Amino acid sequence: MIDLILVILLPYWICHQHLLLNTSEMMIIAKEIGSFLIRPIGVIHTPYARREEIPRQGRLSHELCEIEVFPEFAPALKDIEQCTHLFVIFWLHQADRSRLTATPKQDGREHGVFATRSPNRPNPLALDVVDLLQVNGNRLTVRGMDALDGSLLLDIKPYSAGIDCIPQAKIAWQEDSSPAGD
Repeated sequence: MIDLILVILLPYWICHQHLLLNTSEMMIIAKEIGSFLIRPIGVIHTPYARREEIPRQGRLSHELCEIEVFPEFAPALKDIEQCTHLFVIFWLHQADRSRLTATPKQDGREHGVFATRSPNRPNPLALDVVDLLQVNGNRLTVRGMDALDGSLLLDIKPYSAGIDCIPQAKIAWQEDSSPAGD
């Protein structure tokens, strides 16, 4: 199996350990930790062979895609058929990790990548909310993916409308802008 090394600052881990540290102390600890290992748990099969073919957002896609969970992780799928929707976390293997800003087509203005959904970012993790349509052993048929064919699956979590839906959530720059060229 392919191992994936990610270099990530770990403020969440530090907070989880109940340490009260300032930013510079957290950065020192993160540098000492360096990198850590995340093992892919599967592969995503989609009709998108090139980045240009991928829809702007997965929720805009009606294409059926298949998530193949590696056999050693198949027991983790127990009861997943009881979920109608899932969060799918995957690795954007063709992303430019040096990019810190992005200019969304619909806005035409530059923003920091953390304020956008650009695939180009320091840690190119993607998150899709998908409709779970069918479970066949270690394979899930879903709708709503915007992943390249062959993308590595990192995690699956159930989506809960009661917990995960925040109706008042907004991105102010999207509301304040008109489409580029208008």
